[in-house]
Amino acid sequence: MKRLFSILVLLASVLMSLTANAANTELLGAGATFPYPLYSKMFHIYYKESGIKVNYQAIGSGGGIRQIRNKTVDFGASDAFLSDKEMKAFKNPVVHIPIVAGAVVITYNLTGNFSLKLTPEIISNVFLGKITKWNDPQIKDANPSVKLPDMHITVVHRSDGSGTTFIFSDYLGKISKAWKMKVGTGKSLDWPIGLGAKGNPGVAGLIKQIPGSIGYVELIYALKNNMPTASIKNKSGNFVVPGIKSV
Repeated sequence: MKRLFSILVLLASVLMSLTANAANTELLGAGATFPYPLYSKMFHIYYKESGIKVNYQAIGSGGGIRQIRNKTVDFGASDAFLSDKEMKAFKNPVVHIPIVAGAVVITYNLTGNFSLKLTPEIISNVFLGKITKWNDPQIKDANPSVKLPDMHITVVHRSDGSGTTFIFSDYLGKISKAWKMKVGTGKSLDWPIGLGAKGNPGVAGLIKQIPGSIGYVELIYALKNNMPTASIKNKSGNFVVPGIKSV
């Protein structure tokens, strides 16, 4: 589930052309929450080295695209590349600049010190609402050594326009015909089940509050919040543990 996300910059806004008046320079950006933990560190170091302030609002990919289109910011960030239709909506040329790679992971709220294993079929069935209990036979078969509770599964998803949602739904569409036909791929979806929250921080926070919940976030948000992540079965039949090395 490795994906590049892009920063969308108007051609007129070339950072390297900034003049020596760095002390009076402030750049405004908005968009994806996915890269915000990295951006906050990068922009802090950049300010210390150059004196140029970068004010970035982590409001979601959809908001970033909207603000760069309305010219209210100097740059916008999105986890997903703009479609041809979105590109045509801009009056001025826009360029995609890949910045960094990351991973979308499945995190959950269950008691017990164990690493949950999930297959693509289980993931799609949970988010389609076909699997509703943690002790469902499919989940038990993938985790034979784990005593799973007879507890309702609460799905948590993004409520805002989200590149993280685009990445996750793109994955589901590739591994599940039912998902592709019923829900599809996009930054905003008509979810068949679940509770919505804004941004990666909102999803992580809601999962931490609700026992038995499950959702998707960018890896760093799970790590920062000490939240468990599920190992996902790949095409080779191996369960991949999310982490810096696996990204």
